[in-house]
Amino acid sequence: MRNHDIEHWDAEDVDAWEAGGKDVARRNLIWSVFAEHVGFSVWSIWSVMVLFMPMDVFHIDPAGKFFLGAVPTLVGSILRVPYTVATARFGGRNWTIFSAGLLLIPTLLTLYFINQPHTSYTTFIIIGALAGFGGGNFASSMTNINAFYPQRLKGWALGMNAGGGNIGVPAIQLVGLGVIALFGSKYHNASYVCAVYLVLIAAGAIGAALYMDNLRNQQANLGYMLEALRVPQSWAIAFLYIGTFGSFIGFGFAFGQVLNISFTADLKAQAALIAVPAAKAAAMKAVAGKASLHAAQIAFIGPLLGSLVRPLGGKWADKIGGSKVTLYTFIGMTAAAILIAMASTQADHHGGVAKGGVMTMLVIAFLILFVLTGIGNGAVTKLIPSVFDAKSKSIDGTAKEQAVWSQNTAGALIGFVGAFGGLGGVAINLVLRSSYNSTKSATTAFWIFMAFYVVCAVVCWAVFMRRPSARGVALAPAAAEPAVVTEAEAVVLEAEADGTTTSTASA
Repeated sequence: MRNHDIEHWDAEDVDAWEAGGKDVARRNLIWSVFAEHVGFSVWSIWSVMVLFMPMDVFHIDPAGKFFLGAVPTLVGSILRVPYTVATARFGGRNWTIFSAGLLLIPTLLTLYFINQPHTSYTTFIIIGALAGFGGGNFASSMTNINAFYPQRLKGWALGMNAGGGNIGVPAIQLVGLGVIALFGSKYHNASYVCAVYLVLIAAGAIGAALYMDNLRNQQANLGYMLEALRVPQSWAIAFLYIGTFGSFIGFGFAFGQVLNISFTADLKAQAALIAVPAAKAAAMKAVAGKASLHAAQIAFIGPLLGSLVRPLGGKWADKIGGSKVTLYTFIGMTAAAILIAMASTQADHHGGVAKGGVMTMLVIAFLILFVLTGIGNGAVTKLIPSVFDAKSKSIDGTAKEQAVWSQNTAGALIGFVGAFGGLGGVAINLVLRSSYNSTKSATTAFWIFMAFYVVCAVVCWAVFMRRPSARGVALAPAAAEPAVVTEAEAVVLEAEADGTTTSTASA
């Protein structure tokens, strides 16, 4: 039997990398992506389940469904902090096996209780919270892959790992669409979705056991995270990730519900015009099923596009710098949010019904927003290793010791940033819930999101792109502790300049 423990791993050793290290890294990346992919699907399982839960059967209104979507997002975000150190503490292979198996709990509970329509809302909230296990997988997976790849390839590798995982959101929505199209949206048909993922969870755990490895020279030390958090731009990166990943996962949960509400209003308006009572009653009865099908036909496209372009965001960040790509992304997200808010405003003037050009505008703007979140996710993630690679040059020690410090500190911060980003998804669902509760519309929420993207763009420019003054650069070393960067702009500009040079040379 193959030994799955690697005692000494140095991704920056070019000779060892070319002699077989890259094959080991690729094998671990493939199964890390698969396991994380399934984790994301389980994390977002309730974005699909709510399409099988008509209000007249489960007695959960749209606001309640938005909150149900927010709960697993919150729990998954919190779990990302301890999950960050888990791969170093227990081994990447060992932890992937365990964390994949853990997903059986929420999936089995969902399978049982979705067939019990009289279950209390509190019980569904608890089951939704357990689905948060899937969200924690992102942090452990990203930290693990960060250790396997050299600095020059981290943008691509982390983007591929995260993007492949993110596809778990549209994947389960596609499975849900297939079930609704083939069998209908009756609540008991949701069992097929759960059954598919029970098989995939088992496949992920078995694949990790057979093909992944443990890096024994990784260090599990929360001190690295505390050290990373003393670097000022770490907080700025976390804030920006709220805007990119928070939007991706938040709208990944909410997009289908927003569409479902709009289609329901449209179909009810059409049914109300039918003169024959029996035909009107039949049309009203069919509203829930048709609305769920129409919503499912569109909802998966946005998360799918956002997931597919995430590696592209990382690749662009490798070439021209994560800060530039991030700034351009937030400018585009602001424009997309304005279009969504305008379309929603027009729908409000027609009883919440988005028809024709208004619906087209709403969907296209949402798809653009999803694409931009994917690009932004890849770019923001690339900032993390760039910053700490540059900072490591000021740490006393050999080049190898500096690389280890950079790897462990960046890995620790990835989990924290991932947790922060997930909280953005919670905020999106809660703001939408509040907007629907107070105005019966999402328009107010969309204007709030637009304003937040403007703030993110300003923060990105001010912290990572504004050229530091000569005085600021001169004072930074004197004001800083040896292990702390206080001049964010100078460090990131240096890191991204080095990264661009490396990428150009390797191309």
